Order: sequence, then C-alpha cells, then structure tokens
Amino acid sequence: MLFIGICGASGSGKSTLAESLQARLGDRCLIMQQDAYYYDHPDLSFEERVLLNYDEPGIFDHDLLLQDIQTLLSGQPITRKCYDYSNHRRADSGEVIHPRDVLILEGIHTFHDPRLCELMYLKLYMQVETDICLLRRIQRDIKERARDIDGISAQYLNTVKPMYDKYIKNYINEADVIVARGGKNARIVDILTGYVEDQLAKSNTL
Repeated sequence: MLFIGICGASGSGKSTLAESLQARLGDRCLIMQQDAYYYDHPDLSFEERVLLNYDEPGIFDHDLLLQDIQTLLSGQPITRKCYDYSNHRRADSGEVIHPRDVLILEGIHTFHDPRLCELMYLKLYMQVETDICLLRRIQRDIKERARDIDGISAQYLNTVKPMYDKYIKNYINEADVIVARGGKNARIVDILTGYVEDQLAKSNTL
C-alpha cells in the first residue's frame, strides 16, 4: 500500500486534489480526512464546543488516527470515523473500511505527528494564497457546514489565521512535493497519477 499525505491551509484544495487522484486511480484508492479525528467533547455544551480552537494540533486524536493508519497498512480493516460539523461532535459510523492499494490522508495538520510522517510514502503540500483559501472556506462553510458569515469571520480571525501562521505554513518544510494553484491543477494530477501507477506496478513485480 502507498500512503500519501496531503497537507495545507483550510481551503487550499486538499480534498479536491485527493478526490481528483481517486477519480483517476479508481477503486484502488481510499481517502481519509484528518477532520474525522477531532476529539469528542460530550461533557461540554454546544456553546462551549463552538468556542474550542479547531485549528490547533491538539484538537485531534493523533493516537487514534495513527492506530487506524497502522491497521490499514498492516492489511486489516477499520471502522470509518466521522464528524458532525454543525453540532461539533464526533459521529462515527459502523462502516467498515478495507485497505486499498493507495491510501490518501488529507488535513491541515497531516504533517504534525512525526510518527505518521514516517509512514508516508509521499507528502504533498498545497501552496495557495491565503486570501483565496479564505474565500473558498467561506463558500464551503456556508454551503456544507451550515455556518453563518459572522461565525466564519470570527473563527478565521481568532484561530484559523493564527494557527496557519504558527503551524501550517511551516509544514511545507516536511513536503516531498509542493502543489501550486490548488487541487484543480490538472497537470500535477496527471504527474502524480503517473508516478503512483508506476510505483504500484513496481511493487507488484517484486
């Protein structure tokens, strides 16, 4: 199995790139989102959960994510983890995920845990201007996550931008490949698909 990590700012095109690669690779490819591994906080009220910093590394259950990745890499299935963005609660499903030839993990702190980085065959960093990322985030959060513009603006100023400056922009130093212009860069999708298929072919001949 080839394990690929995709990292970058919120709205940089991580999901789009992952989905573009999956579309080219077909059933051989599995995508996982780091966002599904937010810690759950059932002891907090909704109002308290809203105030949590969802953009800092410690908000994620890195140990559980590492365990699931290691299980898949060992050839064993896991159950899919999910997150309810409107209620800020974990909403895991009983869906069983089986290993594939290619595993893609995408998220803002995908490169934070060195234990996880050591397992990655290829690390991709999305380099996109922050103002473009913000516009994409606004569109996504309104359409897909039932957020309002005031809440999005407050979160961006209080946590998203500060955490980008402190952590996320520095993950570029961990990358094997820097992807410009976001996930709709057709040329990079062609290049990456060809590279992955070549590596899969080589592994099948060993």
